[in-house]
Amino acid sequence: MGTTDSGKATQKQTVRLILLGAPGAGKGTQAQILAENYNAEHVSTGDIFRVLIKNNSPLGQKIKTYVESGELIPDEIVVEVVADKIKKMDSLRGFILDGFPRTLKQAQILDITLREMNISIDKVLNFETSEDVIIKRIGGRRICKNCGATYHLINLPPKKEGICDLCGGPLYQRKDDESSTILNRLKVYQEQTIDLIGYYKSKGLLETINGDLSKDDAFVIIKSILDQLK
Repeated sequence: MGTTDSGKATQKQTVRLILLGAPGAGKGTQAQILAENYNAEHVSTGDIFRVLIKNNSPLGQKIKTYVESGELIPDEIVVEVVADKIKKMDSLRGFILDGFPRTLKQAQILDITLREMNISIDKVLNFETSEDVIIKRIGGRRICKNCGATYHLINLPPKKEGICDLCGGPLYQRKDDESSTILNRLKVYQEQTIDLIGYYKSKGLLETINGDLSKDDAFVIIKSILDQLK
């Protein structure tokens, strides 16, 4: 880590991470912070899927059906999208996988894919966050219909209510951010991803992060973990 296969040092520490956690656990926020502070690209399956949905491609239409119902997208579709993204990345940079893998099957396929590319994961950060905090975080999220910028009614409100600061577009609440859908998403997550914890713990890669902490306090803890990898 921190060097390429040719042994040339990078300017910043390079990391290859997997972030686990329920929707609203705080992993997306930390992924952005980590990408800014380390030589790594933030790979969000949610962001990739939203682009596909916006483009209204056949694959995007399939994904939209699952997202709006709060169900997990099938492994085959997720793996197809993420594997393609990893293969197209700059080989000199690391990556932060946010929202993938979500099932044991996905994790196993990911291991095979990375092994074929001579890449290994440095750490798996598991965000444990209380249900009350998750509901507050997701329920307050608003998205710009035009540019996709994200806001939060409490933590990151727009300057003018309902209007995007960047492009002036209208803000809306995604269907999968509504309270009834949030609870279903949490239930689905807990049922289908619990095996991941044991899987990565057995590999000695798992680190548990308190997702109820502020983004700054959580980052301090994560940084101390990653500093030990140097």
